[in-house]
Amino acid sequence: MQQRTHIIIPAELVTEIDALVGKRGRSLFLAEAARKELNQLRLKQALDKAIGVWQDKDHPELKKGSAHWVTQLRKAEASRSEPRRTNKKR
Repeated sequence: MQQRTHIIIPAELVTEIDALVGKRGRSLFLAEAARKELNQLRLKQALDKAIGVWQDKDHPELKKGSAHWVTQLRKAEASRSEPRRTNKKR
C-alpha cells in the first residue's frame, strides 16, 4: 500500500536526486533511502541496547583470548578424531 505525503527538502537536494534518478524516480529513491536509514537507526538502537550484555565472568574460557580458545577446541577435536591404538594381537 502506498500513501501520498508532503515533505519539504532543500531545492538543491531535489536537483541532485532528479539528476541521478529523474523526476519519475524521485519517490522510489526517497522511499529506498528512508528504508536504509531506518535500518541503520534500528541497528544502532539494538547495538546501544546491547552494550554491557557480554560479561567476561560469564565466559572464563575466553580469558586468554578467542584465538587461544579456538586453538584449544581444534586440538581437542583432532585428538578425538585420531584412531585409538590398542596392543591387542590377533
